[in-house]
Amino acid sequence: MASETNDVHGGVMADPMASETNGAHGGEGGVIADPMAVDAHGAEQGLIADPMHQFEIKRQIEIDVFGIDASFTNSSLFMVIAVVAISAFLILSMRGRALVPGRMQSLAELSYEFVANMVRDNVGTAGQRYFPFIFTLFMFVLFCNMLGMIPYTFTVTSHIIVTFALALFIFLAVTVIGFVKHGAHFLKLFVPDGVPVVMLPLLVVIEVLSYLTRPVSLSVRLFANMMAGHTMLKVFGSFVVALGVIGGWAPLAFMVAFTGLEILVAFLQAYVFAILSCIYLSDALHMHD
Repeated sequence: MASETNDVHGGVMADPMASETNGAHGGEGGVIADPMAVDAHGAEQGLIADPMHQFEIKRQIEIDVFGIDASFTNSSLFMVIAVVAISAFLILSMRGRALVPGRMQSLAELSYEFVANMVRDNVGTAGQRYFPFIFTLFMFVLFCNMLGMIPYTFTVTSHIIVTFALALFIFLAVTVIGFVKHGAHFLKLFVPDGVPVVMLPLLVVIEVLSYLTRPVSLSVRLFANMMAGHTMLKVFGSFVVALGVIGGWAPLAFMVAFTGLEILVAFLQAYVFAILSCIYLSDALHMHD
């Protein structure tokens, strides 16, 4: 009995439960590997793609201002790239100013006319003084959306903090414009015409809440569309890699079609963001007219 006990503890007769335990914990025994550990290791090595990893904010240059983290991040970097790309596109395309425009000049003029017509149709002639802001807003959102379609880039508009900051600025600017132009009479915007006095308290509350939710709806619409689209592309890209050459053709075909749809959505979301800004501006300038 002593010999058997020594043999068991000395390694002649190995405990099968101990072997399974060792194998489960990191595969030290080399017998049985823990599938959960393998999955985690595979995810760390990039074999299993995390669709949310592409939205991670990373510091490029750490900056601390009186205890406030003002670091230059990948989001900041692609905002700068978008501004530089817009400036280069407009300056270089209009440098020649040919009577018969080339492709680049035609695109620049088309962008200008597109936004000018948008402002004219939705705000009227009074809104032409605000055309530079609407044009800048449209081009910035459009370029940020389109840059995000390039592989290994960062989609700035997929973050709610960016879209909400833009929407909040528009909301505050439109509100200030309304009070500057109409004074206290601007509050009449929340009182619909021809409404019975009995219904006024309820409708005024509804109108005020509707007005205050404008920056939320404007920002969430852009953020949700961009984030959902890029997440779907990442998921189906993972399917292509996981299924390999034999089974990856179906998700690859879907990815190609969905990429075309995402490019269209990128343009449409920039258009919707700009046209809603025009509508809000029109309300501030013309109220119930």
